[in-house]
Amino acid sequence: QVQLVESGGGVVQAGDSLRLSCAASGGTFSTYAMGWFRQAPGKEREFVSAISRSAVSTYYANSVKGRFTISRDNAKNTVYLQMNSLKPEDTAVYYCAATKILRVGSPYYGMDYWGKGTQVTVSS
Repeated sequence: QVQLVESGGGVVQAGDSLRLSCAASGGTFSTYAMGWFRQAPGKEREFVSAISRSAVSTYYANSVKGRFTISRDNAKNTVYLQMNSLKPEDTAVYYCAATKILRVGSPYYGMDYWGKGTQVTVSS
């Protein structure tokens, strides 16, 4: 059983940057593909980004491509989401997720474990 704890959310202005972190415990981190999802008020949870176990492959939603960067440090059991040029429409609760088998293109990319989320608010 993998436990995931997100951190780094906050209130920023449009154009600012934030870096989210997700610390994993309870499993062998390097055997899990990791992902970030977000859910805005009144909307369904949506895919943001994912990264393979060895970080060779990364995936992004079109809405964040070129602005967000996912990375991982397997020695620290941590995955990151660097968010630049933030927009008000990026406002959401951001969730970290993990899976042994990454199903690219499926709604939740096959994620099995989820964190509780961290709030990101971008003001205009």
